[in-house]
Amino acid sequence: QVQLVESGGGLVQPGGSLRLSCAASGNIFNFNVMGLYRQIPGQQREPVARISSTGYTRYADSVKGRFTISRDKDKNTVYLQMNSLKFEDTGVYYCNLGSDWRVGKHWGQGTQVTVSS
Repeated sequence: QVQLVESGGGLVQPGGSLRLSCAASGNIFNFNVMGLYRQIPGQQREPVARISSTGYTRYADSVKGRFTISRDKDKNTVYLQMNSLKFEDTGVYYCNLGSDWRVGKHWGQGTQVTVSS
């Protein structure tokens, strides 16, 4: 069984920063890509940032240059540093774990990020 636990969401003003964490546990040895997806009401979850076990990263165009994803393999934890936050970054951020760059079947419970003045 795989467990993913996100933390670090909250309320922040435009231009501010937040750091999300996603810790994975359980039978995760065959999984290679972890990432954070964002969902806003009425829309599908969309990938924001992903990182492979070898350190390759992929970002949504809307966050390039502002967000940085990193991975601590010893702790099975992924971090998403979000800087220069914008109103449109608001949403619930879900951690995802998969065997490749396609979306995996394992999700965390989500953490709310609200960018508001």
